[in-house]
Amino acid sequence: MVNEGVRGAGTGSGPVRGGDPRGRPRVVRNDYSVLEPPPLGEWEPDLSVCVVVPAYGGQEKLDLTLAALSTQSYPSALTEVVVVDDGSEPALRLPPVRPEHTRLIAAPERGWGPGHAVGAGVEATRASVVMRLDADVVVGREHVEAQMRWHHLADYLVVMGGVEFGDHPDSGLTPAEVYEHVRAGRHADLTGAGTDSMEWITEVLERTDGLRDAGHRAWQIFTGATASLPRALYSTAGGSAADLVMGEDSELGYRLSQRGAVFVPEPLATGLHLGRPTTEERGAEAARFRRPFMENRVPRLNSRRVAPKRTWQVPFVDVEIDTVGRGFEDVTATADALLAGDAADIRVTLVGQWSRVTPGRHATVDDPALDVRLVHEHYRCEPRVRLAESEPVTDPDVPFRLLLSPGVRPRRRMVRALTGAADREGAGLVLVRGSGGRTWSLRLERTAAFARARHLGVDEADRDAAVAELWGVHELDQAGLLAVDEEEGDGPPKDWHRKMRKAEKAQVRWRTEAERWERRVRALTQGRGAWLLLMGLRR
Repeated sequence: MVNEGVRGAGTGSGPVRGGDPRGRPRVVRNDYSVLEPPPLGEWEPDLSVCVVVPAYGGQEKLDLTLAALSTQSYPSALTEVVVVDDGSEPALRLPPVRPEHTRLIAAPERGWGPGHAVGAGVEATRASVVMRLDADVVVGREHVEAQMRWHHLADYLVVMGGVEFGDHPDSGLTPAEVYEHVRAGRHADLTGAGTDSMEWITEVLERTDGLRDAGHRAWQIFTGATASLPRALYSTAGGSAADLVMGEDSELGYRLSQRGAVFVPEPLATGLHLGRPTTEERGAEAARFRRPFMENRVPRLNSRRVAPKRTWQVPFVDVEIDTVGRGFEDVTATADALLAGDAADIRVTLVGQWSRVTPGRHATVDDPALDVRLVHEHYRCEPRVRLAESEPVTDPDVPFRLLLSPGVRPRRRMVRALTGAADREGAGLVLVRGSGGRTWSLRLERTAAFARARHLGVDEADRDAAVAELWGVHELDQAGLLAVDEEEGDGPPKDWHRKMRKAEKAQVRWRTEAERWERRVRALTQGRGAWLLLMGLRR
């Protein structure tokens, strides 16, 4: 396999109403360095924001959270707060110290959990930006402003604040005290001994230059404690998963990444988490609970990559093969090789004229639709194969899309090699040269890269060029990826039985010939010299 390099990838209530963020600068991978947010307090915002606070019990902590939100530097005319009571008993209430435009709604009874509550809160607002904030987080005065200044620069950013965790959930603070501390800019005074941040997030930020070098992995530090994004982006991603009661924030972060989002950590958007979440205090148990739910939905999880071969809700690669006008042998040679490869979590879509496979009497070997009928029957019971009349709509949750033609014979490790090269090089498109190097045998598309190009309004004809600019294009030749002829395949040849019988007969013939020569040597030479000669020949 020849690496020919990477091309491209250069370096509500009240007055709150809609209005989308308008900026669409081109951010390469996750390097948001091209964006320059204005200094705090030295700019004029015009975007509305709704802070959605999902809550279950914890009235005392909620009171402190709302007290901190009631004295934010971001204009109150552009801010609303929606508290979503997720079935608390007794029901939650709004305290006296709260932001000007604050509402309390009840989550629909048809579900429960943070994702369900957040979804209800977003549905209740028309603000252009939504910010999720945990109901037990006390934020600094510039918290909302620090995040919102980014959203005025580009409309596909996910901005994340930072929180410190306190060991003692009972802070002893009153809402009035919190209000005064935050209003005076002395939010840091609220964090006493026994507070710290998530070490693993700090390590990731340091290792990736604040996520600028994180590439496709930037979503992995997304948490729901405090984060904001355009409402349109939230809707495009499908919103929070209402059926997940733990890990719903990480799963949403993954889907946002798949839609081409850029993740920006904002160190000036600080907060104090009153007590430690379950994921910190009972980490192993929480991870055990989340694992099967997350693995089914997030192909990027490391635990899934090493799991036994099986089928998942969201595959790692979507493969598309256009079978129109192609023979049974070519189609099955390509599709079967993919299904037998070392990447089990793939989904193969065969695009063909399947409507020609009609019931009732039809010709057999002279059937005009013979090859179509044979392919249809061959894969009728294979769960990883779909039959489609036209090119399917790209599944935005699947990391990669692989397109190739019938007759191409993938080697066993081809899919892993392609996706590995894409991730290693950070490429949005991988192209494999055909015989002679004049045409492309196949292409692997990174779904997130093409999603960002579409979001930026790039026409289909110019999309490859845009992806080259935003993510880069990695080019390979077919050596090590594709079998040039049948004898180079990874599996046994189709006539292996005949070849084995032929080899066995040859073995008997040559053994008989060797024994004949041994008898002749013994007859011509006597004694120890003959024995030494024969031993040397056998070695």
